Amino acid sequence: MKLWGGRFTKETDKVANDFQASIHFDQRMYKEDITGSMAHAAMLGRQGIITKEDADTIIAGLAEVLAEIEEGKLEFTSDNEDIHMNVETFLTAKIGATGKRLHTARSRNDQVALDMRLYVKKEICAIQDGILDALDALMEQAKAHPRAVMPAYTHLQRAQPVTFGHYMLAWSEMLRRDFTRLSDCYERMDELPLGAGACASTTYPLDRRSVADELGFARITGNSLDAVSDRDYCIELLSALSILMMHLSRMCEELIMWCSWEFRFVEMDESYSTGSSIMPQKKNPDMAELIRGKTGRVYGDLMGLLTVMKSLPLAYNKDMQEDKEGVYDAIDTVKICLEVFAPMVATMTVREENLRAAAGHGFINATDAADYLVRQGLPFRDAYTAVGKLVAYCSQNGKLLEELPLSTLREISPAFGEDVYEALSLDTCVNDRRVEGGPAEASVMAQIARLEKFIEDARA
Repeated sequence: MKLWGGRFTKETDKVANDFQASIHFDQRMYKEDITGSMAHAAMLGRQGIITKEDADTIIAGLAEVLAEIEEGKLEFTSDNEDIHMNVETFLTAKIGATGKRLHTARSRNDQVALDMRLYVKKEICAIQDGILDALDALMEQAKAHPRAVMPAYTHLQRAQPVTFGHYMLAWSEMLRRDFTRLSDCYERMDELPLGAGACASTTYPLDRRSVADELGFARITGNSLDAVSDRDYCIELLSALSILMMHLSRMCEELIMWCSWEFRFVEMDESYSTGSSIMPQKKNPDMAELIRGKTGRVYGDLMGLLTVMKSLPLAYNKDMQEDKEGVYDAIDTVKICLEVFAPMVATMTVREENLRAAAGHGFINATDAADYLVRQGLPFRDAYTAVGKLVAYCSQNGKLLEELPLSTLREISPAFGEDVYEALSLDTCVNDRRVEGGPAEASVMAQIARLEKFIEDARA
């Protein structure tokens, strides 16, 4: 008979039982379930709700169950539906009727809410570790190439000169925000739901705050109805992970372009590339492509849970069991993507000569030519127009701005002087951009120092 089967006279249909059972996916929360049950039993004993002896027996029995699960000695079954009932069945088989006292003053509704929060908190920390590894890889590439001039792009057209180090630090800003976004999610969800019961708490004199302290929660939930029906933290996590995957996808998109023959900015290490079954010359960036592709999978997990929750009345509904597989899938996907992304970036070879060659074409120093004229006293709009005419002339005659003789420059604007060629040098163009956050070498080194401190503080 089911643990909840007292009022039932018929067995659950087998297909229906398998349909509603969640043990095949929620068994991954066995440690969280047992840890939460130990804290609950200890509190019941302290409060005199059960005897201290029974509480100690339950805790010792749960410790044995945990050890046997991890040793592979116990087998979960769908007959017991979920991780909670499986653990309780194991416990009662081990210590007898005393195990039946464990579920005093709680419901599976607040129990699963507890397990899920404990699990998500743990996984947020693991994902943040993966982000830090990725930030390390980007930082090391920035340190290795702080002066490697390359074009920045807008509209996928060459725009202005930056450095490869500056580019890597731009990517790092995305991941820094992802890290802090997950920290915000963690802080908001750091509340103990246990004690909410099925929906209306309990008549037993629980000490919820002591359980919160024991399990490492900052606070307790403030309303029993909300505590068992809230999955905002799962949705917020999936949202944060979707944004993280969007960032990884954008980075991978550029890496995929950059390692093509059309760019040849970087070359992927063979450890993170694959070949073709028919074309022997191919070296494909499949890891980057897979990360890009798996982004849609995480988006789907977010949309799935938003759709599940969009019309549910208070409090708990069985629909909410659908939160877990999407959350688990997104967490697993993000973790493996980060695990591949960090070493893929760390081991790639940067082709500085190709970066420089690309920067030398596309008139990416045109803005600097206009700024030069502004420093000679021209209004910016007049300077802009003058340089636009020069670019048109160069395009028609296959020339670069810095290749034009001074006489030609002065035909457009007499404000041009001999020093214009130094102003149009790519190195000058980059290093004159000394604005905080810009691509000048001093600014790049300051950004690296700031990132290094962020990583050190996060790991402290």
